[in-house]
Amino acid sequence: MGIPESLESQIRFVLEADRLKTITRQTMIAGGSRRENSAEHSWHLALMAVVLAEHAPPGTDLGRVGAMLLLHDLVEIDAGDLFLYADAAAQARQEEAERAAAERIFAILPEPQASELRALWEEFEERRTPEARFARALDRLQPMLLNLQTRGGTWREHGVTLDQVLPKLDLIEDGSPSLGGYARTMIATAVERGILAPAAT
Repeated sequence: MGIPESLESQIRFVLEADRLKTITRQTMIAGGSRRENSAEHSWHLALMAVVLAEHAPPGTDLGRVGAMLLLHDLVEIDAGDLFLYADAAAQARQEEAERAAAERIFAILPEPQASELRALWEEFEERRTPEARFARALDRLQPMLLNLQTRGGTWREHGVTLDQVLPKLDLIEDGSPSLGGYARTMIATAVERGILAPAAT
């Protein structure tokens, strides 16, 4: 009995996803010994969704949140990781590269699974549901937590200032008011301690 073609496609996708382990991000792991990779980042976010589930909006489908978090950075296999505080031109180039990557990577899967998982990726990007907004909130909170643990981490390395971080706090609050409030307190503490530079004048 032969192996179904759909299973062969699913296994190819799973093996392709292994390449995410080779994509290095800017953010340092909490111990400060090295930078995290994108697969570690995705796992960490999925874990946060489980642990912080009570901070999601009422009625949130946490299964969808977890799936989005595990899928959202697969496009970095082709596009690489872009620093969160990169300029608008770099952000636009990254968006184009990520859309091309989504076309290639999700097409490895059989239909209708390819379209279903691609739609989850799009939902995350567009933040059009409570699930997507909560997932994006976690995606913005995690590097802040790691920067605090590493005494400024990439904030200090790249000269990031408070005014650059504040819009990210808005995204966290939009997905989870309680996590947004926590993040605002954390960022205020970071400025007080000199871990994050105050707003540029």
